Amino acid sequence: MFAISDYLKGTIMPGSNFNEESFFFLHVNNVCRSPAVTCSPDIGVIEAAYLMRDQNIAGLVVVDDNAPTGILSVRDLRDIMAEDGANLAAHKVRDVMHTGVITVRHSAYVFEAIFKMAKNNIHRLAVIDENQELIGIINATDLLSLQTRSPLYLTQEIQTAETFMDLQSISSSIIDMVHSAMDAGADTRSLVHLIAHFNDGFTERIIELMESTEGIRLPGKAAYLALGSEGRGEQTLRTDQDSAMVYADDLPASELEECARFADRLVEVLEFVGIPRCPGNTMASNPQWRHSLSGWQQKLEKWITVPDGENMVNFGMFQDFRTIHGDKSLEKHLHEFIYTTVQRHKLFFPHVAKNIVRFPAPLGMFGRIKVERTGSNRGKVELKKSGIFAITEGASLLALENNVDSGTTWDKLERLGQLSVLSKKDSETISEAFSQLVNFRLQRQLRDLAAGNKPSNAIDPQRMPEKARHQLREALRGVNLLLRIIREHYRLDFISR
Repeated sequence: MFAISDYLKGTIMPGSNFNEESFFFLHVNNVCRSPAVTCSPDIGVIEAAYLMRDQNIAGLVVVDDNAPTGILSVRDLRDIMAEDGANLAAHKVRDVMHTGVITVRHSAYVFEAIFKMAKNNIHRLAVIDENQELIGIINATDLLSLQTRSPLYLTQEIQTAETFMDLQSISSSIIDMVHSAMDAGADTRSLVHLIAHFNDGFTERIIELMESTEGIRLPGKAAYLALGSEGRGEQTLRTDQDSAMVYADDLPASELEECARFADRLVEVLEFVGIPRCPGNTMASNPQWRHSLSGWQQKLEKWITVPDGENMVNFGMFQDFRTIHGDKSLEKHLHEFIYTTVQRHKLFFPHVAKNIVRFPAPLGMFGRIKVERTGSNRGKVELKKSGIFAITEGASLLALENNVDSGTTWDKLERLGQLSVLSKKDSETISEAFSQLVNFRLQRQLRDLAAGNKPSNAIDPQRMPEKARHQLREALRGVNLLLRIIREHYRLDFISR
């Protein structure tokens, strides 16, 4: 018999809402994966045996008017054969089945199902709806499958993977795990942190395998950097690769070649395991995103002092960087250089701010949600363009001005509230808006992946329940609140004159 601790092991995510309590309070219909194979009580036992063989199962639920009335098991068939095998064809299912089916409501919590199985020393329960009609079966295998989608289990799987093929097969399990965590009530911030944790784990394990199996390694005085959403540690599902590399100025030519080989192979393997290449080629495999420390300093100074369109895009991509592998002191030098440089060029801030406020949230008069009128997203709201971009870039700009150089957008908004750059109320409102938009994006991406489609950022407000549409409207108001703060903070109306 199974122990409850066996199911709880591995389901706990420290520092998040996806914990032991969340596991217990999953609803049965979130776990029930097995349809019920049924039969009438009036069919013969031989016909029932054929059905069990064809379905490769060890038992049938006997139903009358779709209500479960009994269970017919392999043991029941064995017993009737031993007792009256010569007259087997004369026996009906109702003659040998066990009555008194133990059921559980589809809306019940998982802990109720676990306790019922344990109390009755059984391995399966019939799942019924509010009309007492059978809708499925939940068994020990369904509960055990939760463990294979748990954070601890997947972390161990990644750490012990011995080939890139192993990692590729694990990749799809992460989507199942995110789905399970969302069903368990994990908050958006925890989900995003979880995805970033596994992306980091994948990259680190790939790097270890590259060295152990192929002899490809990063030189000691170099660092592989994650950029953009990965740099902030807030990816959603299947985020494109965005990366760069920095190395010491005195790195010898032979080690420069090692840097290039490392970057090329890492990008290749990341794509193989399921993390797409950046369409704009913002990756360490591109020599334009691989420079010495002084080379990056020269580039950054140009981007900051000449903040035209392309330079602002490049800086915005690079700004939220962090070291995934290698010499972290190089990251520290770059952060210090960026801060001192922007302080010397104060006009940089309003220039970037003007670019950010060009993307207001799509809200019309009386809170009407405006949708795209042309293109592939016609009739929809593109979440990244309509709010996620403004909040991530706006928070990063205010954070940079106040020497907050790392963390997620949530971390930055919280810190800006502590520094009184934002009021506590405004910080919380904008943070909640960001959470809601990212949650909508995650839900859409999960639906797309389940349907075998490429993940999208666009949602149709007209197909949303009224409550969700209200949440979207409030989130968009939070976006415009931050844009108004940025406009006032950098006096953009005055500058535009």
